[in-house]
Amino acid sequence: MSARRSGRSAGRTLEFLDVTDLADPLLVVNDLHTSFRSGRGTVHAVDGVSLTVSRGKTLGIVGESGSGKTVLARSIMGLLPTRDVIRSGTVQFAGHEMTTMAPAQLRQVWGAQMSMIFQDPMTALNPVVRIGRQITDSLRLHLHMDRREANATAVELLRSVGIPSPEERVRWYPFQLSGGMRQRVMIAIALACAPRLVLADEPTTGLDVSVQAQILDLLEAMQNERHMAVVLVTHDLGVVAKRADEIAVMYAGRIVERAPTRTLFAHTHMPYTRALMDSIPRLANPSGTRLQAIGGRPPDLIHPPKGCRFAPRCAYAQDKCRESDPPLRTAASSDHVFACWFPLVDRVSADGSATSSASEVDREAPSS
Repeated sequence: MSARRSGRSAGRTLEFLDVTDLADPLLVVNDLHTSFRSGRGTVHAVDGVSLTVSRGKTLGIVGESGSGKTVLARSIMGLLPTRDVIRSGTVQFAGHEMTTMAPAQLRQVWGAQMSMIFQDPMTALNPVVRIGRQITDSLRLHLHMDRREANATAVELLRSVGIPSPEERVRWYPFQLSGGMRQRVMIAIALACAPRLVLADEPTTGLDVSVQAQILDLLEAMQNERHMAVVLVTHDLGVVAKRADEIAVMYAGRIVERAPTRTLFAHTHMPYTRALMDSIPRLANPSGTRLQAIGGRPPDLIHPPKGCRFAPRCAYAQDKCRESDPPLRTAASSDHVFACWFPLVDRVSADGSATSSASEVDREAPSS
Protein backbone atom coordinates (compact mmCIF):
# COMPACT_ATOMS: atom_id res chain seq x y z
CA MET A 1 0.00 0.00 0.00
CA SER A 2 1.29 3.47 -0.86
CA ALA A 3 2.45 5.53 2.09
CA ARG A 4 0.13 8.41 2.88
CA ARG A 5 0.29 11.59 4.89
CA SER A 6 -2.80 12.91 6.61
CA GLY A 7 -3.87 15.64 8.98
CA ARG A 8 -6.40 15.78 11.79
CA SER A 9 -9.17 18.33 12.01
CA ALA A 10 -12.79 18.79 12.92
CA GLY A 11 -13.66 18.08 9.29
CA ARG A 12 -13.06 15.04 7.12
CA THR A 13 -9.43 13.91 7.22
CA LEU A 14 -7.71 14.28 3.85
CA GLU A 15 -5.19 11.73 2.62
CA PHE A 16 -2.31 12.52 0.28
CA LEU A 17 -0.16 10.07 -1.63
CA ASP A 18 3.61 10.32 -1.30
CA VAL A 19 5.04 12.62 -3.95
CA THR A 20 6.67 9.69 -5.77
CA ASP A 21 3.25 8.06 -6.20
CA LEU A 22 1.49 11.16 -7.52
CA ALA A 23 0.52 11.35 -11.15
CA ASP A 24 1.45 14.53 -13.02
CA PRO A 25 0.43 17.27 -12.94
CA LEU A 26 0.49 18.07 -9.23
CA LEU A 27 -1.58 21.26 -9.62
CA VAL A 28 -4.30 21.89 -12.21
CA VAL A 29 -6.03 25.29 -12.27
CA ASN A 30 -8.93 25.57 -14.69
CA ASP A 31 -10.81 28.75 -15.65
CA LEU A 32 -10.21 30.39 -12.28
CA HIS A 33 -11.98 33.69 -11.61
CA THR A 34 -11.58 35.82 -8.49
CA SER A 35 -13.44 39.12 -8.13
CA PHE A 36 -13.90 41.58 -5.29
CA ARG A 37 -16.98 43.71 -4.65
CA SER A 38 -16.17 47.34 -3.96
CA GLY A 39 -17.94 50.67 -3.71
CA ARG A 40 -17.07 51.43 -7.34
CA GLY A 41 -18.05 48.03 -8.69
CA THR A 42 -16.65 44.53 -9.08
CA VAL A 43 -12.87 44.22 -9.49
CA HIS A 44 -12.03 41.28 -11.76
CA ALA A 45 -8.58 40.54 -10.31
CA VAL A 46 -8.20 37.04 -11.79
CA ASP A 47 -10.16 36.49 -14.98
CA GLY A 48 -10.22 32.98 -16.40
CA VAL A 49 -6.74 31.65 -15.59
CA SER A 50 -5.80 28.05 -16.42
CA LEU A 51 -2.41 26.46 -15.72
CA THR A 52 -0.68 23.28 -14.58
CA VAL A 53 2.39 22.60 -12.43
CA SER A 54 4.18 19.25 -12.42
CA ARG A 55 5.94 17.85 -9.35
CA GLY A 56 9.51 18.99 -9.00
CA LYS A 57 9.08 21.76 -11.59
CA THR A 58 9.07 25.55 -11.32
CA LEU A 59 6.44 27.77 -12.91
CA GLY A 60 7.25 31.47 -13.07
CA ILE A 61 4.30 33.89 -13.03
CA VAL A 62 5.39 37.29 -14.31
CA GLY A 63 3.66 40.63 -14.70
CA GLU A 64 3.53 44.23 -13.55
CA SER A 65 2.17 45.23 -10.17
CA GLY A 66 -1.61 44.96 -10.30
CA SER A 67 -1.65 42.22 -12.93
CA GLY A 68 -3.26 39.72 -10.54
CA LYS A 69 -0.26 37.56 -9.65
CA THR A 70 -0.63 37.68 -5.88
CA VAL A 71 -4.41 37.27 -5.99
CA LEU A 72 -3.90 34.23 -8.22
CA ALA A 73 -1.47 32.67 -5.73
CA ARG A 74 -3.82 33.37 -2.82
CA SER A 75 -6.77 32.01 -4.80
CA ILE A 76 -4.89 28.76 -5.40
CA MET A 77 -4.13 28.52 -1.67
CA GLY A 78 -7.65 29.52 -0.64
CA LEU A 79 -6.25 32.47 1.35
CA LEU A 80 -8.98 34.95 0.49
CA PRO A 81 -11.27 37.17 2.56
CA THR A 82 -14.56 35.61 3.58
CA ARG A 83 -16.65 38.61 2.49
CA ASP A 84 -17.18 40.43 -0.82
CA VAL A 85 -15.27 37.80 -2.82
CA ILE A 86 -16.61 35.98 -5.87
CA ARG A 87 -14.64 32.92 -6.96
CA SER A 88 -15.32 30.31 -9.64
CA GLY A 89 -13.35 27.69 -11.51
CA THR A 90 -11.44 24.70 -10.13
CA VAL A 91 -8.12 24.14 -8.36
CA GLN A 92 -7.10 20.48 -8.30
CA PHE A 93 -4.13 19.80 -6.01
CA ALA A 94 -2.78 16.24 -5.64
CA GLY A 95 -6.18 14.89 -6.60
CA HIS A 96 -8.16 17.10 -4.21
CA GLU A 97 -10.45 19.98 -5.21
CA MET A 98 -9.36 23.02 -3.18
CA THR A 99 -12.26 25.35 -3.97
CA THR A 100 -14.85 23.16 -2.21
CA MET A 101 -12.82 22.42 0.93
CA ALA A 102 -14.14 23.46 4.31
CA PRO A 103 -11.87 25.73 6.42
CA ALA A 104 -10.87 22.78 8.62
CA GLN A 105 -9.75 20.83 5.55
CA LEU A 106 -7.82 23.80 4.18
CA ARG A 107 -5.93 23.95 7.47
CA GLN A 108 -4.80 20.37 6.83
CA VAL A 109 -3.37 21.47 3.48
CA TRP A 110 -1.74 24.76 4.48
CA GLY A 111 1.79 24.21 5.66
CA ALA A 112 1.71 20.43 5.42
CA GLN A 113 1.00 20.00 1.69
CA MET A 114 1.07 23.50 0.20
CA SER A 115 2.73 26.59 1.63
CA MET A 116 3.46 30.19 0.71
CA ILE A 117 6.49 32.42 1.11
CA PHE A 118 4.97 35.88 1.49
CA GLN A 119 6.23 39.04 -0.11
CA ASP A 120 7.10 40.99 3.03
CA PRO A 121 8.41 38.90 5.93
CA MET A 122 8.26 41.86 8.32
CA THR A 123 4.46 41.91 8.05
CA ALA A 124 4.01 38.15 7.54
CA LEU A 125 5.92 37.22 10.69
CA ASN A 126 4.31 37.85 14.08
CA PRO A 127 6.43 40.63 15.66
CA VAL A 128 5.73 39.59 19.27
CA VAL A 129 6.40 35.85 18.89
CA ARG A 130 9.89 34.35 18.83
CA ILE A 131 10.83 32.89 15.45
CA GLY A 132 11.33 29.44 16.94
CA ARG A 133 7.70 29.36 18.10
CA GLN A 134 6.53 30.42 14.66
CA ILE A 135 8.30 27.39 13.18
CA THR A 136 7.33 24.85 15.83
CA ASP A 137 3.61 25.65 15.69
CA SER A 138 3.24 23.95 12.29
CA LEU A 139 5.51 21.06 13.28
CA ARG A 140 3.41 20.28 16.33
CA LEU A 141 0.11 20.72 14.48
CA HIS A 142 0.84 18.74 11.32
CA LEU A 143 3.60 16.32 12.30
CA HIS A 144 2.44 15.90 15.92
CA MET A 145 5.92 16.45 17.38
CA ASP A 146 6.38 17.05 21.08
CA ARG A 147 7.90 20.32 22.27
CA ARG A 148 11.49 19.06 22.52
CA GLU A 149 11.50 17.42 19.08
CA ALA A 150 9.87 20.46 17.47
CA ASN A 151 12.44 22.82 19.02
CA ALA A 152 15.32 20.65 17.80
CA THR A 153 13.78 20.52 14.31
CA ALA A 154 13.36 24.31 14.28
CA VAL A 155 17.06 24.74 15.03
CA GLU A 156 17.99 22.39 12.19
CA LEU A 157 15.63 24.18 9.80
CA LEU A 158 17.26 27.52 10.61
CA ARG A 159 20.66 25.92 10.08
CA SER A 160 19.55 24.48 6.73
CA VAL A 161 18.51 27.90 5.42
CA GLY A 162 21.87 29.41 6.32
CA ILE A 163 21.12 31.30 9.53
CA PRO A 164 24.26 31.36 11.70
CA SER A 165 24.11 30.36 15.38
CA PRO A 166 20.59 28.92 15.02
CA GLU A 167 20.53 27.73 18.63
CA GLU A 168 20.68 31.36 19.71
CA ARG A 169 18.58 32.96 16.98
CA VAL A 170 15.71 30.54 17.43
CA ARG A 171 14.88 32.62 20.52
CA TRP A 172 15.05 35.97 18.68
CA TYR A 173 12.15 38.12 17.54
CA PRO A 174 11.72 39.13 13.86
CA PHE A 175 12.83 42.75 14.47
CA GLN A 176 16.24 41.47 15.61
CA LEU A 177 16.97 40.01 12.16
CA SER A 178 17.95 41.67 8.88
CA GLY A 179 15.62 41.57 5.88
CA GLY A 180 17.53 38.70 4.30
CA MET A 181 17.51 36.71 7.53
CA ARG A 182 13.77 37.30 7.98
CA GLN A 183 13.17 35.96 4.48
CA ARG A 184 15.25 32.88 5.35
CA VAL A 185 13.01 32.36 8.38
CA MET A 186 9.96 32.58 6.08
CA ILE A 187 11.49 29.89 3.87
CA ALA A 188 12.17 27.71 6.93
CA ILE A 189 8.53 28.08 8.04
CA ALA A 190 7.25 27.32 4.53
CA LEU A 191 9.41 24.19 4.20
CA ALA A 192 9.09 22.94 7.80
CA CYS A 193 6.58 20.17 7.02
CA ALA A 194 8.06 19.27 3.60
CA PRO A 195 5.12 20.49 1.45
CA ARG A 196 4.66 19.28 -2.10
CA LEU A 197 4.06 22.78 -3.50
CA VAL A 198 5.49 26.15 -2.48
CA LEU A 199 4.12 29.44 -3.80
CA ALA A 200 6.82 32.11 -3.51
CA ASP A 201 5.22 35.55 -3.84
CA GLU A 202 7.98 38.04 -4.74
CA PRO A 203 10.33 36.38 -2.22
CA THR A 204 13.16 38.85 -2.86
CA THR A 205 11.26 42.15 -2.75
CA GLY A 206 13.19 44.86 -0.89
CA LEU A 207 16.43 42.87 -0.72
CA ASP A 208 19.71 43.92 -2.32
CA VAL A 209 20.92 42.02 -5.38
CA SER A 210 23.45 39.81 -3.59
CA VAL A 211 20.90 38.76 -0.95
CA GLN A 212 18.30 38.16 -3.69
CA ALA A 213 20.65 35.69 -5.35
CA GLN A 214 21.30 33.92 -2.03
CA ILE A 215 17.57 33.57 -1.30
CA LEU A 216 16.77 32.26 -4.78
CA ASP A 217 19.73 29.85 -4.70
CA LEU A 218 18.56 28.59 -1.31
CA LEU A 219 15.00 28.05 -2.54
CA GLU A 220 16.29 26.19 -5.59
CA ALA A 221 18.56 23.97 -3.48
CA MET A 222 15.74 23.11 -1.09
CA GLN A 223 13.45 22.37 -4.04
CA ASN A 224 15.95 19.95 -5.56
CA GLU A 225 16.55 18.28 -2.21
CA ARG A 226 12.84 17.79 -1.45
CA HIS A 227 11.51 17.39 -5.01
CA MET A 228 8.95 20.15 -4.51
CA ALA A 229 7.02 22.04 -7.11
CA VAL A 230 7.44 25.83 -6.95
CA VAL A 231 5.32 28.68 -8.28
CA LEU A 232 7.62 31.72 -8.39
CA VAL A 233 5.68 35.01 -8.57
CA THR A 234 7.68 38.05 -9.69
CA HIS A 235 7.56 41.21 -11.77
CA ASP A 236 11.06 40.52 -13.13
CA LEU A 237 11.48 38.24 -16.14
CA GLY A 238 15.22 38.24 -15.43
CA VAL A 239 14.64 36.41 -12.14
CA VAL A 240 12.71 33.52 -13.68
CA ALA A 241 14.80 33.33 -16.86
CA LYS A 242 17.35 31.00 -15.28
CA ARG A 243 15.15 29.42 -12.59
CA ALA A 244 11.77 28.50 -14.09
CA ASP A 245 10.94 25.54 -16.32
CA GLU A 246 7.91 27.37 -17.68
CA ILE A 247 6.74 31.00 -17.60
CA ALA A 248 3.21 32.38 -17.57
CA VAL A 249 2.91 36.11 -18.32
CA MET A 250 -0.07 37.84 -16.68
CA TYR A 251 -1.67 41.12 -17.66
CA ALA A 252 -4.88 42.61 -16.25
CA GLY A 253 -5.92 39.40 -14.52
CA ARG A 254 -5.30 37.09 -17.47
CA ILE A 255 -2.50 34.92 -18.80
CA VAL A 256 -1.47 36.45 -22.12
CA GLU A 257 1.42 34.09 -22.93
CA ARG A 258 2.69 30.80 -21.50
CA ALA A 259 5.55 28.64 -22.70
CA PRO A 260 8.67 26.76 -21.60
CA THR A 261 11.28 29.34 -20.59
CA ARG A 262 13.63 29.05 -23.55
CA THR A 263 10.73 28.91 -26.00
CA LEU A 264 9.27 32.10 -24.53
CA PHE A 265 12.53 34.00 -24.93
CA ALA A 266 13.36 32.58 -28.35
CA HIS A 267 9.89 32.89 -29.89
CA THR A 268 8.09 35.72 -28.11
CA HIS A 269 4.60 36.25 -29.53
CA MET A 270 2.89 38.73 -27.20
CA PRO A 271 4.01 42.42 -27.36
CA TYR A 272 3.53 42.74 -23.60
CA THR A 273 6.01 39.92 -23.01
CA ARG A 274 8.46 41.70 -25.31
CA ALA A 275 7.96 44.94 -23.37
CA LEU A 276 8.79 43.16 -20.09
CA MET A 277 11.96 41.76 -21.67
CA ASP A 278 12.99 45.19 -22.93
CA SER A 279 12.64 46.59 -19.41
CA ILE A 280 15.34 44.22 -18.06
CA PRO A 281 18.51 46.26 -17.30
CA ARG A 282 21.49 45.10 -19.36
CA LEU A 283 24.99 45.05 -17.98
CA ALA A 284 26.39 45.81 -21.45
CA ASN A 285 24.67 49.20 -21.56
CA PRO A 286 26.86 52.20 -20.68
CA SER A 287 26.39 53.95 -17.36
CA GLY A 288 23.55 56.45 -17.41
CA THR A 289 21.50 54.60 -20.03
CA ARG A 290 17.82 55.35 -19.53
CA LEU A 291 15.81 52.28 -18.54
CA GLN A 292 13.01 51.31 -20.90
CA ALA A 293 9.56 51.61 -19.37
CA ILE A 294 6.20 50.41 -20.63
CA GLY A 295 4.20 53.46 -21.59
CA GLY A 296 0.74 54.10 -20.20
CA ARG A 297 -0.78 52.35 -17.23
CA PRO A 298 -2.61 49.05 -16.60
CA PRO A 299 -6.36 49.12 -17.24
CA ASP A 300 -9.10 49.61 -14.68
CA LEU A 301 -10.18 46.07 -13.73
CA ILE A 302 -13.64 47.32 -12.79
CA HIS A 303 -14.24 48.66 -16.29
CA PRO A 304 -11.63 46.99 -18.54
CA PRO A 305 -11.34 48.30 -22.10
CA LYS A 306 -13.06 46.64 -25.01
CA GLY A 307 -10.89 44.29 -27.05
CA CYS A 308 -7.33 43.43 -26.06
CA ARG A 309 -6.58 44.89 -22.63
CA PHE A 310 -3.03 45.75 -23.67
CA ALA A 311 -4.12 47.55 -26.87
CA PRO A 312 -4.05 51.10 -25.38
CA ARG A 313 -0.34 50.63 -24.55
CA CYS A 314 0.69 48.48 -27.52
CA ALA A 315 2.76 49.95 -30.34
CA TYR A 316 1.43 47.32 -32.75
CA ALA A 317 -2.29 47.64 -31.94
CA GLN A 318 -4.73 47.79 -34.86
CA ASP A 319 -8.49 48.32 -35.08
CA LYS A 320 -9.22 44.63 -34.53
CA CYS A 321 -7.23 44.73 -31.27
CA ARG A 322 -9.42 47.53 -29.93
CA GLU A 323 -12.67 45.86 -30.96
CA SER A 324 -12.23 42.15 -30.29
CA ASP A 325 -10.70 40.31 -27.34
CA PRO A 326 -8.03 37.82 -28.56
CA PRO A 327 -8.38 34.28 -27.18
CA LEU A 328 -5.46 32.16 -26.04
CA ARG A 329 -4.28 30.14 -29.02
CA THR A 330 -1.52 27.67 -29.69
CA ALA A 331 1.76 28.67 -31.33
CA ALA A 332 3.99 26.39 -33.40
CA SER A 333 4.54 24.11 -30.40
CA SER A 334 1.59 22.79 -28.41
CA ASP A 335 3.09 23.91 -25.07
CA HIS A 336 3.22 27.57 -26.18
CA VAL A 337 0.01 29.62 -26.01
CA PHE A 338 -0.54 33.37 -26.47
CA ALA A 339 -3.34 35.94 -26.75
CA CYS A 340 -2.64 38.34 -29.61
CA TRP A 341 -4.23 39.01 -32.99
CA PHE A 342 -0.94 40.17 -34.53
CA PRO A 343 1.88 38.23 -32.82
CA LEU A 344 5.47 39.43 -32.99
CA VAL A 345 6.60 36.37 -34.95
CA ASP A 346 4.72 37.84 -37.91
CA ARG A 347 6.72 41.07 -37.55
CA VAL A 348 10.28 39.79 -37.11
CA SER A 349 12.64 42.14 -38.87
CA ALA A 350 15.46 40.98 -41.07
CA ASP A 351 17.93 41.23 -38.18
CA GLY A 352 15.65 39.23 -35.86
CA SER A 353 15.30 42.09 -33.38
CA ALA A 354 11.67 41.36 -32.53
CA THR A 355 12.53 38.30 -30.46
CA SER A 356 15.29 37.12 -28.19
CA SER A 357 17.33 34.09 -29.12
CA ALA A 358 17.45 31.27 -26.60
CA SER A 359 21.08 32.08 -25.87
CA GLU A 360 20.05 35.54 -24.68
CA VAL A 361 18.19 34.12 -21.68
CA ASP A 362 21.35 34.01 -19.60
CA ARG A 363 22.83 37.16 -21.09
CA GLU A 364 19.78 39.37 -20.52
CA ALA A 365 19.01 38.15 -17.02
CA PRO A 366 20.80 39.76 -14.07
CA SER A 367 22.92 37.60 -11.81
CA SER A 368 20.02 36.87 -9.44
